Amino acid sequence: MTHRAGLLPRVGVILLDTAFVRPPGDIGNAETFGGRALFERVPTATVGRVLAGAAEDDDLLAGFRVARNRLVARGAGMVTTSCGLLVFHQRPLQQDCPVPFTASALMQIELRRRQHGPVGVIALAQGSVTPSHLVAAGADPATPIGALAEECHLISVLRANRPDLPIDAARATADLVEAGRDLLARYPGLRALVLECTNLPPYQDGLKVASGLPVYGFLDWLTAIHAGLAETDGTLT
Repeated sequence: MTHRAGLLPRVGVILLDTAFVRPPGDIGNAETFGGRALFERVPTATVGRVLAGAAEDDDLLAGFRVARNRLVARGAGMVTTSCGLLVFHQRPLQQDCPVPFTASALMQIELRRRQHGPVGVIALAQGSVTPSHLVAAGADPATPIGALAEECHLISVLRANRPDLPIDAARATADLVEAGRDLLARYPGLRALVLECTNLPPYQDGLKVASGLPVYGFLDWLTAIHAGLAETDGTLT
């Protein structure tokens, strides 16, 4: 993935407060960006709080704004977040930001629909992406959504939230492939897939091969913005 990341300005990433391992390809691993990324962790941004899905969480937003400003001050030429569910915070964090800011890979749904036709979304957890998230991303609220099986290997490791617990890449890839196959079985007319979760792209190529469809993660979205294909809020140019 770093070959594409090398085309980007220095990316600043607002991280949730997590401790799990982040392999190359994950947004929280500097190697994903060729070692050029900057990171700021928000201590109050726990996974549980974000999964609650509150569209208005002023305290959390304040922490994100502080992290955003620190990243810009440190030299970030583009800022994003480590969770696709933060799509609700696009507008307030984009406002008065001196560099491009995009909150979520979900923002690219409309771009991919224009490029390929019907698009499906794969989330990490069942029920985490709602019609409200899709509307906030400028997408059709009826966009098909799939997710990993509740007790699969990858979700179990991420929920354990331990830095000493490794992720088995083969098992994690199988988890994502299974989610993709399930979604395509329910919606066989889909022509592209978008990964909501920034922990899924390390296994993205496996899903692409298994499904025969283009699969897009956060890095594809950042690259599309930088190439001028869409605005940071998903508006098409």
